[in-house]
Amino acid sequence: MLDPVKVKRQEIKMLNRKLLEISGVTKVESFNSVQFLLETECGTLKIKGQNLHIKNLSLEQGLVAIEGTIDELAYQLTNAQSGSKGLLGKLFK
Repeated sequence: MLDPVKVKRQEIKMLNRKLLEISGVTKVESFNSVQFLLETECGTLKIKGQNLHIKNLSLEQGLVAIEGTIDELAYQLTNAQSGSKGLLGKLFK
């Protein structure tokens, strides 16, 4: 049985591409009016759009609400997730 304390959970709610509510946020890496970069329980999340701004932020609760026109949501893969072995790893399979 899974230990509920160790289970990672994230919820993303979007309303009409104008309001985005995200739980499981551990850190806000960077943000401006066209892009947000968030560290979450499930990986690094990149949000792109127009006129983006923070409506609510509570890192203690892991919650972020973003307003604006949302165009794209994407998780960024780390080297371990993408299977990248670097140049030497590719040469010596």
